[in-house]
Amino acid sequence: MRAERVFAYGAAAGLLGDLLLGDPRRGHPVAAFGRAAGAVEQVLWRDHRAWGVLHTAVCAGGAVAAAALGARAVRPSPAASVALTGAVTWAVVGATTHARAARALGRALEAGDVEAARARLPHLCGRDPQALDADGIARAVVESVAENTSDAVVGALVWGAVAGVPGLAGFRAVNTLDAMVGHRSPKYRRYGWASARLDDVAGWPGARLTAALAAVAGGDPRGAVRAWRADAHQHPSPNAGPVEASFAGALGVRLGGTLSYGGRVEHRPVLNGAAGRAVQVTDIERAVRLSQRVGVLALGVCAGARLLLGRRAARGRAS
Repeated sequence: MRAERVFAYGAAAGLLGDLLLGDPRRGHPVAAFGRAAGAVEQVLWRDHRAWGVLHTAVCAGGAVAAAALGARAVRPSPAASVALTGAVTWAVVGATTHARAARALGRALEAGDVEAARARLPHLCGRDPQALDADGIARAVVESVAENTSDAVVGALVWGAVAGVPGLAGFRAVNTLDAMVGHRSPKYRRYGWASARLDDVAGWPGARLTAALAAVAGGDPRGAVRAWRADAHQHPSPNAGPVEASFAGALGVRLGGTLSYGGRVEHRPVLNGAAGRAVQVTDIERAVRLSQRVGVLALGVCAGARLLLGRRAARGRAS
């Protein structure tokens, strides 16, 4: 079985596994990687970019190398190759668990229990929950759903289509390192620079595909494209900007604005401000459903592109 079919079958199986099972409560491979990366940080941390580069190389490079060795070991068996691809896909995507968390927050807000929603919010994103009212929490959830669609689903599929199992594992490793050390706190401003920049590079294609698919799958394609073109570049993140702007336009809401992280207030530009309305609690479910449609379309695009390129390469070798 050719590599392109292995990826297509395995990625589909992995997404189905995520849909049915979600993330395991214990023993998640990504959590194990996080613990290993934390142990490496304990040894290497210095307030210097060069040590951060070494940390990123050791952790991300180690994940890619381990995945490549595993893929090579099962290569003689098509069934084992598909199974490994499916297992790694299931391990690196996080759509179902994130959707469940978002919906639980939505139910708490619908019941008027803002305190319960505030207690749940840290499981979904890093905002300061006490600084948010019900509408602010709903906006934070919609923004988190949009960004997670790119970071935890589409980006992984893109790199899986490019590089198979090592691409899946490498993308998730880079994304996890960015979450751990890539933020601009005094401790990680220099040490986390390499992880943050590598995450920007790795996330670039997936973010653009996510934004495009959100425009296709949303209720207002023209609005999504208009918001993407007009507002995405104003966002401080080169990848979250297109995704959140496209989701905002597709859903007809305003995202962005004043945010609070770890006691630090940020005044971000409003996305889709000219045409959108304030986020409502009901928009959480709409965002989750849009995210799910984007994930399915991304699987089709990535698997289809891999199959098409594989066929062209086979024809070229035969001619």
